[in-house]
Amino acid sequence: MSNADLDKAARTILIENDQGGYTIPTKGLYPYQWNWDSVFVALGFATFDQSRAWREIEMLFEGQWRDGMVPHILFRKDDPSYFPGPSVWGTDGGPIPSSGHSQPPVAATVIKDLVDADGSGKALERAAKLMPQLMNWHRWYLAYRDPKNLGVLAVIHPWESGRDNLPDWDEALRAVEVKDIGPYERKDTSHVDPAMRPHKEDYDRYLSIMAACRNVGWDPQKVAETCPFFVADPGVTFIFLRANRDLLILAERLGLDADAEEIRGWILKMEAGAKTLWNEELKAHVALNERTGRQTDGISSASFLAPYAGLADQATLTSLQGHFDRIASKVRYLMPSYDPDHRTYEPLRYWRGPVWAMINYMIARGFAEAGDSERAGRLRQDTADLIATGGFAEYFSPENGAGAGGGTFSWTAAIWLTWASPSHQKQAA
Repeated sequence: MSNADLDKAARTILIENDQGGYTIPTKGLYPYQWNWDSVFVALGFATFDQSRAWREIEMLFEGQWRDGMVPHILFRKDDPSYFPGPSVWGTDGGPIPSSGHSQPPVAATVIKDLVDADGSGKALERAAKLMPQLMNWHRWYLAYRDPKNLGVLAVIHPWESGRDNLPDWDEALRAVEVKDIGPYERKDTSHVDPAMRPHKEDYDRYLSIMAACRNVGWDPQKVAETCPFFVADPGVTFIFLRANRDLLILAERLGLDADAEEIRGWILKMEAGAKTLWNEELKAHVALNERTGRQTDGISSASFLAPYAGLADQATLTSLQGHFDRIASKVRYLMPSYDPDHRTYEPLRYWRGPVWAMINYMIARGFAEAGDSERAGRLRQDTADLIATGGFAEYFSPENGAGAGGGTFSWTAAIWLTWASPSHQKQAA
C-alpha cells in the first residue's frame, strides 16, 4: 500500500471502530472503551476531526468514579464476547459500569497537544471544562497509588500498568495466592493465537487479585493497604510525571493559580521519587515490588520513557542511549517491550517482547525533546516500516515485523496518522 492508502486505511479504522463518540480498540477482542487507548485515539481523530477527538476524551471522563479514578474499561454495554465483564468486576464506583482500577494517565498530555494544535481558542475552553476532572484523577493517583509518599506510582494489578504480562510482574504475581475464583472461560484466546497471549496461570492470578479487591468493595484505601499485588511501575510513573508537566502548562494558561502551585509540588516529589526506581547495576529505571522492597532485574520499553518524563540528565540519557544501541543490534525493529538479552524475552507474547506503536511514539518524543533526533527518527522510521509491513496490528515482532494480536487496531492507526505517516512528517515540516 502507498502512504496515501495507509493514511486512508487508518482513518477508516478509526471511523469503523467508532461506537458513537467513543472508540473500541478493535472488534471482537476488545469490544469496550479502554482508557489510554481512547486518549491515543483522540490524537488520530485530531488529524481530520478535532471535535471528534475532544468527544473521545470527554466520553472517557463520563465514567470517572466518585473518588476521582478514571477506570481502565468502561462497559457501556454487556458484550458476552469479552471476559471478564462487568459482573465479574463487581464495581459501583461511577456512573457507568467499569473495571475497578485505572490505566496510564496520558490524558493531560494529549489534551495539551489538542490545545496546542488549535488556534481558535475553543480547545482551551474544552480543556477548562475537563480540568477539575483531571485534577481529581491525578489526586487519586497520588493518594491511592503512592500511599507511602515515595514519589512513584504503584499498580495494584498488571492490567493497571497497561502492559499486562510484562516480565516485571512475574515475581510479584507468583506471590499472589490463587483463590476466590470459580471456573471461567477466557475469550481472548478465541480471537488471538494463545501463543501471543498471557498464560492461564497468569489469568488465575489476575482474577485472584480482582477477587481480593472486590472483597474490600473496591475501597481505594483498603485496596492500597491489602491488595496482594502492589508494584511501583516506571511506565505509569513516567507517564504521570509528564502528564503533570503538561497539566501545569494548562493550569497556567487558564489562570488556575492554586492548581498550578499544587501541581508544581507533585512534579518536585515525582522527580525526587523516580530515583528509587533507578537500578544502579543495570543503569536504568525498573519496577519495584513495594510489598518486598525488591527491584526487578530487566529493562523494559518503559525504562526509555525517562526523557519523556523530563528526566534527561546526562547520566540517564547516556545510559539509555547505550541500551538503545545495544538493543538495536539485537533486533530488526525497535523498541521491543522487553530487553532481548533478558531470559524472559518472547518476541510475540504480548508485552514480553513485541513492539507497540504508541510506546515508540512516547519514547521518540522524549528523545527528540532531549536533543537526540537521530534515535527519535529511528523509532519513527521503524514504526512506519512495521505498519507498512505488518498492517495496523495491535503489536509487532521486533525480529521480523510480523503483525500480532488484534488487527485493524485503533491506536496503531492513530499513531500512524499523528506521527508515523510520512504524510504527517511532510505536513509537520
